[in-house]
Amino acid sequence: MKGDPLPPRTGKTVVLGFRPAMPEGEERGIVRNPISGAVFIAEPIPAGVTDKMTNKLFNLLRNYEGYELVDLDKEEDISASLLSSEQGISDKETFKRIGLVFSADSVMVGYIYRWQERKGSDYSADRPASTAFDLYLLRTEDGAVLWKGKFDKTQASLSENILDARTFFRGKGKWMTAEALADLGLSDILGESFPNAFK
Repeated sequence: MKGDPLPPRTGKTVVLGFRPAMPEGEERGIVRNPISGAVFIAEPIPAGVTDKMTNKLFNLLRNYEGYELVDLDKEEDISASLLSSEQGISDKETFKRIGLVFSADSVMVGYIYRWQERKGSDYSADRPASTAFDLYLLRTEDGAVLWKGKFDKTQASLSENILDARTFFRGKGKWMTAEALADLGLSDILGESFPNAFK
């Protein structure tokens, strides 16, 4: 899975990072993505996963020139109310408002739909790790999607899926954790989309 080509130099970007498509405590079911309108089967996402993934995203983005990044964790003057949609206000409209507060050109946000941890060890797994998430770069002015990326993968053994040998070897022949699998996915959708975008 990978993202579309990123647009060149988007200026100041608020990194909102990841949100759970379905928080802990809810039942597995169908959700509609508030940005794309696409329908997905989602599962409750464990606490802490979105924060961890957001930190990884921010650190990866810092490797590329062209973005002036706004890290909300370091912005003490933003209130929690900005991050939660008002009644009757869509997520997309909320993201636009946050972008405007910081005079940003764009906002980056994503949703995590599945985070199934591996059951077993590095070399013997009863159930492989599985994760699914997407990521969007929205223009603050009108909420238009400037870029998007998606990752949806359940690790398979080499004998089960020879076509996905790349994942097998990048995992050093081991059964990966959900975090390790997600790390590969995040690097892929960003890394394969960024060539020459910031030069």
